[in-house]
Amino acid sequence: MGNLTVHFSSKTDEWPTPQDFFDRLNEEFHFTLDVCATPENAKCPRYYTKRENGLLQKWEGVCWMNPPYGREIRQWVKKAYESALDGATVVCLLPARTDTSWWHDYCMKGEIRFVRGRLKFGDASENAPFPSAVVVFRPGIPESSRQLTLF
Repeated sequence: MGNLTVHFSSKTDEWPTPQDFFDRLNEEFHFTLDVCATPENAKCPRYYTKRENGLLQKWEGVCWMNPPYGREIRQWVKKAYESALDGATVVCLLPARTDTSWWHDYCMKGEIRFVRGRLKFGDASENAPFPSAVVVFRPGIPESSRQLTLF
């Protein structure tokens, strides 16, 4: 139960992506880079860890992002949005915090897919205490063609 306690407390802001959830998205997008990973939870052969600091790296190709869900999440979502403006496709797994400024400043400019139910992150035995969404930032997609779908 110790590991579960950490997953559902403020002791960590890292929520490892459920593999089956990632696999379904990977079938659609064919990811080339995990921009925010640890060696244990990386979803792509090419990835950035805290040591490389993905926020300081150039994001190219088709990127997967499941960032830390703490205060710095705004920086990660901003980087995802800006990387799409620079030509990358960035698919983000995020808490659906529709009341935050970062959600309105960036996520609303992407394709939003709300996740039905609550995800089970990592090796947790219970579902997350928050709703999730997948936000896709594509290169060159005009804001007027935003899509809202359920996943």
